[in-house]
Formats: sequence, structure tokens, C-alpha cells
Amino acid sequence: MSTEHRSKEALESLRNIGLFSSVRDEDLTAIATLLIERRFPKHKTIVEEGLPGDYMYIIREGRVSVSKLSDDGREKILEFLEAGDFFGEMALLDNAPRSASVRALSDARVLALSRGDFLNVLRANPDLAMAVIQELTRRLRQIDEQASSLSFQRVTQRTRGLLVRLAKEPTDRPGICATPALTHQQIADMIGTSRETVTRALKGLKEQGWLEQDGKRYLVPSED
Repeated sequence: MSTEHRSKEALESLRNIGLFSSVRDEDLTAIATLLIERRFPKHKTIVEEGLPGDYMYIIREGRVSVSKLSDDGREKILEFLEAGDFFGEMALLDNAPRSASVRALSDARVLALSRGDFLNVLRANPDLAMAVIQELTRRLRQIDEQASSLSFQRVTQRTRGLLVRLAKEPTDRPGICATPALTHQQIADMIGTSRETVTRALKGLKEQGWLEQDGKRYLVPSED
């Protein structure tokens, strides 16, 4: 594939990403020339917690998990990201080690932007810098909401709220969306409880008729 063709592909990818929606076409074209496409097979670690960070990544295809190691050495899932999402920008902004690990849940294609290019792009594009700030603010607000739910909501409510947030995939049934494949332990890690407690909460939601299951995916009413 020619460099020109890769650049055009990268440009089309950027146009479909909310982060770049307010960037002018000429600036977007310049950014596209700076991106490096990388491919990662399923289960491959893309970013490792504690290591230095030299690149931020934009997901073009595939899904990834964001996780941290707990004090007892267990992996705790923090989030799932998919095409259009980005990660790895924090280490570029504060020059600190990676705060979490990111692993491919399927074969993934990502667009990488180096630290120097990333910072130069932000300086030259105030609208893009604001978009990054807004996304970081959204993530912080989400963390605050999760912390609040740990303190004030019952496990069933927390489980239900998590499934609603993760259910982004449309199904052939009107008004029903699907989550990615999830284990009971992953759900437990994300809401801060035990696997056994999550199992009981899921059973209760199914008995209420609110939740259905398709393999390891959960089917829930869409927020709309």
C-alpha cells in the first residue's frame, strides 16, 4: 500500500472520530500524515502499566480493554474501548509512566501519534486541544460517578448501570442493545464487588425480565 493511500485512509478514519470533528480539513490532512498504522493480534498488550509512553493511539478497528493491577496482583478491568476511541494520551501530557495497561480483545488496527507530534498538534489546533480536555473531563466525571455508585448504590443498581453504559452494539431487536462479551469476574472488578455477588445480581435482573443473555454478551433495553 502506498504512503499516499495510507494517508487517505488515515484521513477518512479521523473524519469519523468525534475527537477530530471540529478540526479544519487542512489541519486534519496534516495530522493524517503524522499517523503511523499499527496492527495488534488478539490478546496482545498494546500499552503496559508502569512503562514510559511515547505514543497515543486511536482505534481504527477492533476492541481493547483498559486495566490496572490491584494490590494483590489481580487484573482489574477499568474500561472497554472500541473504534473511534483513543488512549495513551495521559503519559504524553504529563511525561509520567503509563497509568494502565491496554490489551487487544480482538485483532486491532490503531493509528499511533508520537509524543512530539501530539504536543505540536495540540499547540497548533486549539479546537483539538479543547476536544482532548473535554474527553479527559468526561472520563474523570465517569470515575467520579463510579466512585459515588460504590458508596451509595446497591450492587444490583451498579450492575445494571454498568451494563447500560457498555451496551453499545445494536441488535436485530428494536430497542435492545448488546454489551461486549463479559465474565462475571470482569463485571465484579468494574463495580467493586465479588463475583458471587454479581452472579446473584445478574440472576435477579434476569428474573425481573430486564436482562437477557446471549452467550457471554448481555442484552439490555437501549437508553433511548
